[in-house]
Amino acid sequence: MEVYLDNSATTRCLPNVAALMTKIMCEDYGNPSSMHRKGVESEKYIRYAKETIAKLLKVQEKEIIFTSGGTESDNIALIGAAYANHRAGRHIITTRIEHPAVLQTCAYLEEQGFQVTYLPVDRSGAVSLYDLEKAMTRGTILVSIMHVNNEIGTIEPIEQAGELIKRLNPNTLFHVDAVQSFGKFAIYPKRMHIDMLSVSAHKIHGPKGVGFLYVNEKAKVRPIIFGGGQQKGMRSGTENVPGIAGMALAAEEAYSDLEGKRNYLYALKDRFTDGLAGLDGIRINGPLGRDGAPNVVSVSIQGVRSEVMLHALEDKGIYVSAGSACSSNKPSASVTLKAIGVEKQYLDSTIRFSMSVLNTEEDMDYTLRVLKELVPMLRRYTRYWCEGV
Repeated sequence: MEVYLDNSATTRCLPNVAALMTKIMCEDYGNPSSMHRKGVESEKYIRYAKETIAKLLKVQEKEIIFTSGGTESDNIALIGAAYANHRAGRHIITTRIEHPAVLQTCAYLEEQGFQVTYLPVDRSGAVSLYDLEKAMTRGTILVSIMHVNNEIGTIEPIEQAGELIKRLNPNTLFHVDAVQSFGKFAIYPKRMHIDMLSVSAHKIHGPKGVGFLYVNEKAKVRPIIFGGGQQKGMRSGTENVPGIAGMALAAEEAYSDLEGKRNYLYALKDRFTDGLAGLDGIRINGPLGRDGAPNVVSVSIQGVRSEVMLHALEDKGIYVSAGSACSSNKPSASVTLKAIGVEKQYLDSTIRFSMSVLNTEEDMDYTLRVLKELVPMLRRYTRYWCEGV
């Protein structure tokens, strides 16, 4: 049996999405900037994608910029906004549990002379609005807070944060990394006071290598990629038409019966976490139930290193992540787990299980049976190995 529970890292592309992309690559393959019929046909896919995404977010089509994915969207938002607004101030606010695409970009901006405040979070991973208010200054030009944490599934108070930011300083830009929340929650940037929103297609059963950035038409953001002036100069380069079209179709699918899909995921999550309660030495990180995202469960297993458990599960046909896939190749402990105060003995013993609507109750039950078999055995092996050293 094969069970894929690493959907926060990437998702399986839907068959109709893959079919549409194949058609575009093999038949409607013109350059969308070309004036002939092939180019016009190709450009229609881009227009339709803009219409689709703008309608889902209730924003204007001209406010959507297509990118290569979440990382590029985050980079454009942070670097582009910082450089465009540096005369108004050089202060940026973010949190300690952001994705590396935000944290590493903030580190780069610090090297360029910007000041960055990193807000702490509570034990559930939630940022404090009080701390945000204290950190705001007249020179704060940008605040970047993720919507859903990619490791532990915390849902941040984005709408309240946006309202607070605009009340304290209407000129401060608010960026939200929505890579893990788009397709699982209704997001309306205008209503939520969001100036920039980053999204990636491969988290919603779309293709890898494509995403978008929403930028409010009133926000000052400089391009960071230069060339032929595509997308009104905000992101030069020939558009990835198959990817863009595939992303739009995947987004339509994700938001079709959104509430039903979300309820289904919460049911899988509850079934799994209830089953974990029967295992000793297990810690679930982040919010339970509907207090957190519907698809993410972070589990620390005392006495078993995450890499050992990951490969033991793999041998049984179960695929998971040891924390965030985007930083799992680095030896340092998760900044998110450190930020929420996870004890030292659990830091290198954490596995992330992340579901999608393609998963089943059978998948979760099989995973629980395997865990109940593996955990005692691996603990005995670890104890034996340690005693022998």
